[in-house]
Amino acid sequence: MELFYEIEGNGVPIVMIHSGGVDSRVWRYMVPELAKSFKVITFDGRGTGRSPAMQEPTSLVEDLRKLLEQLRLNHVTLVGHSIGGQVATDFALAYPSMVERLVVIAPSLTGFAYSQEFTKYMASVNTAAPDISKLVELSLAAPIYRATMASPHRSFLTEMHTHYMTRVFTEWKSFEVLWPEPPSIERLEKIAASTLFIQGRIEWPDMYNIAEHFKRVPAIRFAEIKGADHMLVLTHGEELANSIRQFVTGENHT
Repeated sequence: MELFYEIEGNGVPIVMIHSGGVDSRVWRYMVPELAKSFKVITFDGRGTGRSPAMQEPTSLVEDLRKLLEQLRLNHVTLVGHSIGGQVATDFALAYPSMVERLVVIAPSLTGFAYSQEFTKYMASVNTAAPDISKLVELSLAAPIYRATMASPHRSFLTEMHTHYMTRVFTEWKSFEVLWPEPPSIERLEKIAASTLFIQGRIEWPDMYNIAEHFKRVPAIRFAEIKGADHMLVLTHGEELANSIRQFVTGENHT
């Protein structure tokens, strides 16, 4: 296994897939809570943190499958944030027998047509390349980071984002991610796993549209966290961990 991973705690396995722009350190406030009850596996996605750079077109879904095979885990709960939620969703559709529960936190979605507002923001960030500090500044100026950038987590998020951008522009040889076909947006009603969808209130309108699509998942619950933005895994880690614990153990969940 080429990817860097860490395991903490014992019990039912929970595998956590981080968002873009950061690495597995983003789970630092959630892992200690979850590890009290579960075996928690975190890893740095390809090209992030301590994992090797992207050298060729890569399937993040297959990276996850290889990690689970390495760890001899054939039945897990997946927790995915942002693009990590997209990976988790695609994995749950590709390997349904391996996923008992699915937790998606402000997920992106394969096949979703993003708004002009979002695509213009992405384009404006990319114009700063290869100026790393400018890329980070423009990226984190998005309204979806408003609460986090006004919190004590600002410097940590900035540090992770800077590390990510530096690796992308100095080490990555490929930027192409391969996704399963057909896209998950066309197959959400086929998700067999019991699913929990969590988001903050400070989000792109796109996130509410993605949530509407997820209503097609047969066994799904929705939760929204007041005062939280897209990086709720940093600002509301304990609350999120508690929601996930209740979901996995079958306790009442609101």
